Amino acid sequence: MPKKIAITGAEAVIRSLLAEDANLVFGYPGGAIMPIYDELFKFQDKLHHVLTRHEQGATHAAQGYARTSGKVGVAMATSGPGATNLVTGIADAQIDSTPMVCITGQVASHLLGSDAFQETDIIGISTPVTKWNYQITKASEIPEIMAKAFYIARTGRPGPVLIDITKDAQFETFDYSYEKCSGIRSYTPMTTLSSKEVEKAVEMINKSEKPLVVWGQGVILGNAEEELKIFLEKSGIPAAWTILGLSAISTDHPLNRGMVGMHGNYAPNILTNECDLLIAIGMRFDDRVTGDLKTYAKQAKIIHLELDPAEVNKNVHVDLALISDCKISLKELINNIETKTYPDWIKRFDELDKIEYDKVIHSDLFPSKDGLTMGESIKIINKHSNNDAIIVTDVGQHQMVACRYAKFIRSKSNVTSGGLGTMGFALPAAIGAKMGAIEREVVAVIGDGGYQMTIQELGTIFQQQIAVKIVVLNNDFLGMVRQWQQLFFDKRYASTEMVNPDFVTIAKGYRIRAKRVEKRKDLDKAVKEMIDSKEPFFLEICVEKEDNVFPMIPSGASVSDIRLE
Repeated sequence: MPKKIAITGAEAVIRSLLAEDANLVFGYPGGAIMPIYDELFKFQDKLHHVLTRHEQGATHAAQGYARTSGKVGVAMATSGPGATNLVTGIADAQIDSTPMVCITGQVASHLLGSDAFQETDIIGISTPVTKWNYQITKASEIPEIMAKAFYIARTGRPGPVLIDITKDAQFETFDYSYEKCSGIRSYTPMTTLSSKEVEKAVEMINKSEKPLVVWGQGVILGNAEEELKIFLEKSGIPAAWTILGLSAISTDHPLNRGMVGMHGNYAPNILTNECDLLIAIGMRFDDRVTGDLKTYAKQAKIIHLELDPAEVNKNVHVDLALISDCKISLKELINNIETKTYPDWIKRFDELDKIEYDKVIHSDLFPSKDGLTMGESIKIINKHSNNDAIIVTDVGQHQMVACRYAKFIRSKSNVTSGGLGTMGFALPAAIGAKMGAIEREVVAVIGDGGYQMTIQELGTIFQQQIAVKIVVLNNDFLGMVRQWQQLFFDKRYASTEMVNPDFVTIAKGYRIRAKRVEKRKDLDKAVKEMIDSKEPFFLEICVEKEDNVFPMIPSGASVSDIRLE
């Protein structure tokens, strides 16, 4: 039996966090969570609290930390607006399967439902975007609920959990003891893999003549990177990734054929509708990946390796599902499939790759025009970071360009907002990403629009003195929306032109070294200076105003209708 000690609910929260190895918390104090912050003060030597400049920043930082460390990210906020400011980050974590525990203060239990100052029903508000939530009104509930929160957040398909604690429960004294959660009766995080289904999958793979693998973040969450690599090399099957799957295997691996989806690579998108077998691993057939469902891979048999049964047959009907952790299912497949190669099929990828290179990639990476491109900016970052930086991106054109051109040699190197597409994600997420992998270079690549949504987090970088490198690709436009307006709305640039401030001066105001690049001749040197810096560094790269990201699949079109211009 764990030893009991008499302590307050507030202290119990801190001790529970430490028991779960959560020694880093991102947050913002306020009235209803003050008792917990008072205890934090006493535990400073054991638990580091990062004061972000906005509660949304705390959630994105917790997400970044979870993505690079593999641990549960923790965010804290007060009641009312503090709690509601967490919602965007929670929704982002839910759709991108990021393990996170959010702790919110709440008004005293006798005031619940009275519309007290800074009261809001955060349980009701957060229910659709959490894996689980719970309101604590008695201090004695804290150990069990905290243990459950971490267990639910990290097991099975990970996700965010919110725990709301009334102020009186934080002050109340009780006999504290802590026991980690090892199971919940109504919750089954893992399904036992069916050996019969494995046999069927092996037979389908061995018979296939034009197979294609598409993998997603499930590979990274399941720590199945090595298994994926062995599976591909033994099977000889070409593979493509969704944006959250990027970096699971080296971008230069010969069987890694690029990105699928709206701004993905030409070959894997076209050939999705020519393959005879599609093996989807740890991905959820998001609409940005599939395009028009009526035409998506209709000619192919589909095998889906997926942990979450709710994702199977949700968007795309599959012929066979292996419901388990993909690390387990890949091992079973590796042990039973034949060793094969597909020279003619691979040649088809090579032919289409050449078309894309000649039409799009060459001019993105080696432009002959005066204006700087986003593609060449990413290429130079790759060069000076030796393809080994963690790249954190925001949402928009720069995100697609970075995903297309960033080079990676190890996993957990691509941190971005995938499913929700949250502008403002990158700057705070980069803070968390760096703190989750302190030994690694972290470069935030952000557009001028998304940057200004959370620009205040420069204050957090300055205060914490963490060496995050920030690159703003500035085209004075909300570029992705502008691209759509150009292509589909007769160039009516409604509310997309940005009148921007002096970003360099702002960075310097936060005591962060800063530079601006406007000419190609200065780009290489500036990026090298940034990467070599041991301190935070801000670099603004002024790119061409009306550059577009191609290839692209128009919204609602088939993946094989992908446009190169």
